[in-house]
Amino acid sequence: MYIVQIASECAPVIKAGGLGDVVYGLSRELEIRGNCVELILPMYDCMRYDQIWGLHEAYRGLTVPWYGGVIFCDVYCGWVHGRVCFFIQPKSGDNFFNRGYYYGSTDDNMRFAFFSKAALEFLLVSNKRPDIIHCHDWQTGLIPVMLYEMYQHHGMGHQRVCYTIHNFKHQGIGGADILWATGLNREDYYFHYDRLRDNFNPFALNFMKGGIVYSNHVNTVSPHHAWEARYQDVGYGLGHTLEIHQSKFGGILNGVDYNIWNPDLDHHIPFSYSIDDMTGKAKNKTALRERLLLQNVDKPIIAYIGRLDQQKGVHLVHHAMYYALNRGAQFVLLGSATEPGINSWFWHEKQHLNNHPDVHLELSFNEELAHLIYAGADMMVVPSNYEPCGLTQLISLKYGTVPIVRGVGGLLSTVFDRDHDSDHAPEKRNGYVFYQTDNRALESAMERAIGLYTQYPKEFAQLAQQGMEYDYSWNNPGTTYQTVYEYIRA
Repeated sequence: MYIVQIASECAPVIKAGGLGDVVYGLSRELEIRGNCVELILPMYDCMRYDQIWGLHEAYRGLTVPWYGGVIFCDVYCGWVHGRVCFFIQPKSGDNFFNRGYYYGSTDDNMRFAFFSKAALEFLLVSNKRPDIIHCHDWQTGLIPVMLYEMYQHHGMGHQRVCYTIHNFKHQGIGGADILWATGLNREDYYFHYDRLRDNFNPFALNFMKGGIVYSNHVNTVSPHHAWEARYQDVGYGLGHTLEIHQSKFGGILNGVDYNIWNPDLDHHIPFSYSIDDMTGKAKNKTALRERLLLQNVDKPIIAYIGRLDQQKGVHLVHHAMYYALNRGAQFVLLGSATEPGINSWFWHEKQHLNNHPDVHLELSFNEELAHLIYAGADMMVVPSNYEPCGLTQLISLKYGTVPIVRGVGGLLSTVFDRDHDSDHAPEKRNGYVFYQTDNRALESAMERAIGLYTQYPKEFAQLAQQGMEYDYSWNNPGTTYQTVYEYIRA
């Protein structure tokens, strides 16, 4: 099949979160299976140009209709670790992608509406006719709308759309100006509840809702989160829309690229290791302590890697740090805050604990250090309020780092409690799970994990190796996505 992925991120050239990893990993897996895969991305001024090989101009003077006029674009092509990527560069005073960051502007809805329009125009005029157009998150939610309402009448009537939602919280909200800018125009038509009108604001259009309504297939990134999105508040108001379109909605678990995240191959860690020889993990633990100036004593290292925000359960991250220290463990944190208040809070903690020999807070993101933490830590805490899939626990399992997670979304689909999971045999359990959002719930899971480590080290090592046995590569989701593509194409 010929598949075009359209997204706002692709790791490692454009990465703000897990979306970039997923777009790259899935594309690579689909190519391994013999498909032709191309990606269309915005050409941000701040992306990692050093991760693009052979960047060259592929199409000059692409005219994109916009507000009754046109905006000219150049389209560049390059290879991102083997993936063919097209980058759209608008020539406009709006400077849609020349802002020094990926997201965060007050006109983000207009920026990505333009990107969606330009991507379809590029497919149209370059005569690219993929079997499947795979769109991701709210930034590309208008693509199936415009494809069905406009572009199918101009020679693109056979393209089918798979739409993947990675996070329901951010949906893309706009007004009638979006319709007039893109050429959709008909306000009465699109402000209908069955099309783009937001479920709770009759004066707003919802990009993500449009993607759900107009796509041929819709999925989120784990089966359990698909259920949550329909029946709990993590659908952020789209539950009824998903109910209406339930026949084409489901959950497909994300994968991890084991060429990048694999302790047997990882060039970011000083000592490689595998499930058959774990001696390297202990050496990496020592190396991690040396790197972060922690005292080298016989204690477990508990880690947290990720954003510091409400979604990730930041209050529980904070509590986990002090509980670990009170229980004789060490704690390592790698992550940055998304809100000023949280940022100030953790910088205060960093200064307060600066000379503590058993804790280190790295309030930024460092890819190399992340690899070393996964390899050197004994446990990884993931106390998310909600988690569509989660990559942290999947990577932790591969590195023999026992995950301690809250039982939501993809965390519940991938981590099975050592003591209480009745659906898996003891030899198939791989971590610890708690369910409530209070401190005591977290403590109960951490207490069991720390207790096993200190009192029954052989059993703890066995639990870590049981986690390493799981295959959360892109192999299984790749098969599922290919099946979806073939179904909607037929």
